Amino acid sequence: MLKDPLFKIVSLNADDSTVVALIEIDTDNEILKGHFPDQPVVPGASMLQLVKEVLATAIKKPVRLVKADNIKFLSLIEPSVAALQLSIAYQLTDNYLNIKSTLSFGDITCMKVQATFVAL
Repeated sequence: MLKDPLFKIVSLNADDSTVVALIEIDTDNEILKGHFPDQPVVPGASMLQLVKEVLATAIKKPVRLVKADNIKFLSLIEPSVAALQLSIAYQLTDNYLNIKSTLSFGDITCMKVQATFVAL
């Protein structure tokens, strides 16, 4: 889990089809020291893991990624970014969550994801 060591959820608002979370990055986390030592950036896999963990927190059930239809990494996230906003729109059908998500800071979109998760 990356939610507590790398990312901190500052606020989370959720309803039956959307989640919006404000996220802070722990600038001293070990992951950032190795990715990359002279110019740290948040790894793409960590961004995807953040989507999974925030979705699970919002629906109060663990989830597993079943299919990633489309993932676009559009901008690097440097650890010095003050806050990130994660938005997730989802539909729940027979324990499957079809999601569309964006991760951004300010007016810069860093990642877009369309994927399917299963609620466990």
